[in-house]
Formats: sequence, structure tokens, C-alpha cells
Amino acid sequence: MRRALSIALTTAALISGAAAAPTGAPALRLETRAASPEIHFLSWDTEGGNKAATNLLRPDAGVCLFFRAQDGRRPMELVDRHVEGTGARFRLKAGDALIDWEILSRDGKLDFRLTALRNTVEGAEISFPFDPRVTPATALGAWSDDGAFELPAVINAPDFGPLLVRETGGRQVRGRLEGSREKKTADIILDLPGIAAGQPVSLNFSPLLLPPPEGLKDTGMWLMARRGWLNALQACARWGDQANPFSAPPGILGNNVISDPASVSVWFYADQSFWTPQIGEGLSLADLVRRTIDYWLDRRMRRDETGRLTGEVTGYWDYGNFLDANASPLIAAWDYVESTGDLAWLRGRLDRLELVADFLAGRDVDGDGMVEAVQTGDRGALVQPNRSCAWWDALNCGHKDGYTNALIYRGWCSLADLESKLGRAPQRDRYLALAGKLKASYARTLLNPRTGWLAWWKSRDGELHDYASPTLNGLAIEYGLVEPEAGRAILDRLWTKIAAAGFTRFDLGIPPMLIPVRRSDYLQPDAIGIPTREDGTDTFGQYMNGGITAGQVLHFLAAHYVLGENERADTVLRAMLARQARGEFQNGVRDASMQGIDWTTWDGKPSGYEGYLADSFRFLQAVLLREKPFRDRLYRPLR
Repeated sequence: MRRALSIALTTAALISGAAAAPTGAPALRLETRAASPEIHFLSWDTEGGNKAATNLLRPDAGVCLFFRAQDGRRPMELVDRHVEGTGARFRLKAGDALIDWEILSRDGKLDFRLTALRNTVEGAEISFPFDPRVTPATALGAWSDDGAFELPAVINAPDFGPLLVRETGGRQVRGRLEGSREKKTADIILDLPGIAAGQPVSLNFSPLLLPPPEGLKDTGMWLMARRGWLNALQACARWGDQANPFSAPPGILGNNVISDPASVSVWFYADQSFWTPQIGEGLSLADLVRRTIDYWLDRRMRRDETGRLTGEVTGYWDYGNFLDANASPLIAAWDYVESTGDLAWLRGRLDRLELVADFLAGRDVDGDGMVEAVQTGDRGALVQPNRSCAWWDALNCGHKDGYTNALIYRGWCSLADLESKLGRAPQRDRYLALAGKLKASYARTLLNPRTGWLAWWKSRDGELHDYASPTLNGLAIEYGLVEPEAGRAILDRLWTKIAAAGFTRFDLGIPPMLIPVRRSDYLQPDAIGIPTREDGTDTFGQYMNGGITAGQVLHFLAAHYVLGENERADTVLRAMLARQARGEFQNGVRDASMQGIDWTTWDGKPSGYEGYLADSFRFLQAVLLREKPFRDRLYRPLR
């Protein structure tokens, strides 16, 4: 009671738009304190649900104004405060200057107007101290080489929705994204132009309701997906020692705002951006994808002992030998060019892209068309500090790996199409030939005659490592590496296995494997999800031992749509969309083993560590891939 009374006496709540049940009308809520010049509670829900009841700011901080003094950055001091209706006004002292900060909240929108009452303020900034433990708010916009972005931009608070931020008076405002992985902080800081008499700064924050991609027929399903669509695109804050691989530069797409950029995931983000390259007012998601591709091609390509570029792209941190680290930028480059028509960028990058593709071609060590990993994939072979050859880095996949070779196939087809755009027929034919040879070998190499579906990988010792994988088989069917008739038979067998395994939680998605992973096929001697028993049963359903991560469900769903088997896929997708509407594919940034719901057990308990994993939300692409024109666009290079 004492706490509630204190809040009532010292805060003013400004609520606009809808307040509780989802009505479709955006809601925004903020609260200010009487004793300090700050907003200590800020939240919103662009779909008019109840998300605005949860504060997006850290409990020990608030939105406030700073100015540059001789002794450094200092907060502006409160002179007086006035609250009326849905507005508030602070009179603030900044050195010898006096500033009026007007705040107005209405119709789910927020306006700030900063006016000089006395003298001029240079170097002012406004800081938004978001709490990534609630949800990892980030900035999406036009990033420059110095690590800043410009307005207009989007502040996206995943599962709360995106706000479009503009300076409405035509003045230039730049922003920074600063974070700490250790302290779990993420601050969006807007650097303001000079505030002088007759030169106010006016900021508007408005809900961004993404329209359905052009041509989509089932727009009702899009309404279920749109608030979460941008969740898949997390621009990293600047965090960590920038000279250390365990860090992130600002404005590069990554796992979450204070987590790792990973080359193996770039194609996830590029595929999502492909469908919405522009999100209004000149805001380009495609440019953010291009910036991320350039980062990996220019700054994270590995060199040999003589200093020569090898063509191998680092996976993350300083880990090498990821085959999908090379396939990923090839696919992403196609997504970018196809959606923007930026042939000038392509001409400037083609030599580097070919170097990346040719590195993969050089890894077909036995000439059968499949690209062999350095990792053997033999039982017991994956030992710390090493990682596997794929995004599935705790799984002992190696040698002739199905997941990475499917991506390599798409990567070579994508590059062939890019070559064609520039009229380079010999180069196009070369990459098509590589892709064709891989396709001819793929199913022949991985098909398990005992089960009738594809094994995940074939190790160097000749063993098929088969975990009844909907993910791996779905990816192969989706990309046409399995003929349609065989693909239908595989899906039927996998559904029979799903029923036999007793899995019914389709709101979580579909597990990536339906039988336990052997201990000897997991990262040794210890890793999240590793079983103690050799048969893998004691941790089955945890992390990469059969745990579920929503993003990888996309390929199993897409396989059904490719084959016209929509009914079963729609059952899963609709259940996942209902869960997504509740915001239950993430629980904020955790960075702690078995605490994140970016992976779950088969009954929905946390089995991941990130808490928030951007690529979880790419399953939303299934809303589009249900419809043939969208499949035709995405898969065109594979046909």
C-alpha cells in the first residue's frame, strides 16, 4: 500500500490509444516523476493489446535529456513541471540555458518538442534506457560508417511493435545504439541539433503498421504476423571491446541487440527483408542487409599464413570451418539485389562473392558434388573448443552434411542468377554446373533406405547419422533436392513418426529431430543439452538434442506448401501464430543456459540460452510462402 501511494503521489500517467484487450487501435503509455525530469515508464502496443502495461525501460533509469558541459555529459536539471490531460511539460536548466520540453501523448503516438527559452544549447541528447531483459528494443534505419543512424528510423520493441521516429521540423537528428552484454543494457541515444530561439526540435513517435506484401491474398493471416515481422531483424548495439572478436559493432544484424553477429545467420535476415525491403519514408531494411553482408565480406574473411584472403568467412567470434558461413552471404546477396535492383553494388562485390563461392567448390575433396566439411562427423569427433560445420554448432554434423549442402546448393544457384543479371554467361554456367552436380549427389548420399528419409549427415567413416529430422528433410524438399513424389513419401513417414513420438504441441512448432541425439554426436565433453547417456534420452528435447526453435520450423512448413500439402502445415502455422500473438517465442535477453525460450522442450519449458534469438521469427515467412506467387519469387534461382 505504501508503494502504491508513493507512485500515485509522484507520477503522472499519460495513456493514449487502447488500454487492455486487443482492439487494433495502437496504445502507448508513459509516466513521469514529479521530482525528476524524466520519463520512468514508457511502453506501447502497436496492435492495441495489453503489452503497454509492461515497462520497456530499465527500473533504475528513465528517458531524459543531457547536454554537453565543460566537464562532460550532464543531465539537464528540473526547474518546474506541469501535467495536464495527456500532456506534460518540463522546464529544464542546461548550464546557463533554459529549455522547455513538451510531451504530448495521443492516439497511440508520442510527440516531444524542445524549445529554447533562454540561450542556446549545443550537443544536447535524449537517451532511452531500454531493458533488453524485457525485450531487446533496437533501431532500424540508415546506418553510416561511423556507427550512427539517421532519422527517420524505427525503434522496434519486439512483440510490443515498431515505432517510426521522425524529426518533423526538417532538422537533422542522428542516433547511437550503445549496449552492454554483461550488464544487460541497450540505450538508444538521439543526438539533437542546436536548440535555439526559433529553432525548436520536434520528435514524433508513431506506430508503424506494416502493410501486407503486395499480392498477398490472405491478409487476415498477415495481421497475425505483422507485429512480430521485424522481430527477425535485430541491429546490434555497440558492445564489448571492438578489438576483440567477442563483441559487436553497431548496426550489424545479429542474434539480438546485445548478442553476437553470426555470418551463418545472415541469410535468415536477408530472406525476411526480401519481402519488405522498404518499410516507409525511405527506410530500407535492404540497406541494413547490405551493410551486414559488407561487414562479413570485408572484415571477417580469413587469411592464410601469407596474408592472402582465402575466401573462407568466419562463422562467429573467431570460429572457422562453418560451411554455411560461406553459403549465407551468397544467398543474402541475391536477396538484396533481387529486391533492390542494385547492380552497381553487385558489380563492386562480385569478385569477393566469387571468392566465397569458389572456396566452397574447393571443399568438394572427392569430386562427387557434395561439399565436404573439415569436421569428420565421426562419433565422438566434436570436442571443445571446436564447433561443427553449421549453425547447429553443438551437433556433431560434418563431412557430407545435409543442412549446409542444401544451403550451398541455394547459394551457388543464387550466384549463378546474379552472374546472369550482369550478362556473365560463362560464370553463370559454372555455378549452375556446381549446383547441378551437388543436387545429383545429395539424396543419393543421404537417403537412409532403412527409414525412407534423409539422414542429417554422412560421416567420413561412412556412417549415416539419422535423427528423423523434419528440419533437414523439409529444407531438402523445399529446395527441390528431393523429387516431389519422394518428398511426399518422406513427409508422410515423418508425420507417422511425429505421432508415434507423442508430439502434439504444435504451438511450439515441430522438433528438428524426432529421436534423441547420441552423446557421441554432441559437442564434447560438456555443452548445453548434452546427454549423459549415450542413447541421448536423458536430455532429449533440450537445445540441439531435439529442442524446438521456431525459426527452423519454417523449412518443414515450406516443404508442405511446395508440395501442395497445405492442410497439415497450416495447422502448425496457425498454432504458432496464436503463440506469437502472446509473445511467447522469447522471454527477453537471458544469456544463461537453460533459461531462454528461444529453444524449448517439447512441453514448452526453456532450453536455450539467448532468451531472444532473432531468427526464431523467420517462421513468419510461412504466411507468405503458403501462396504460390511468393514461392515462385523466392525459389526462382532454384528452378
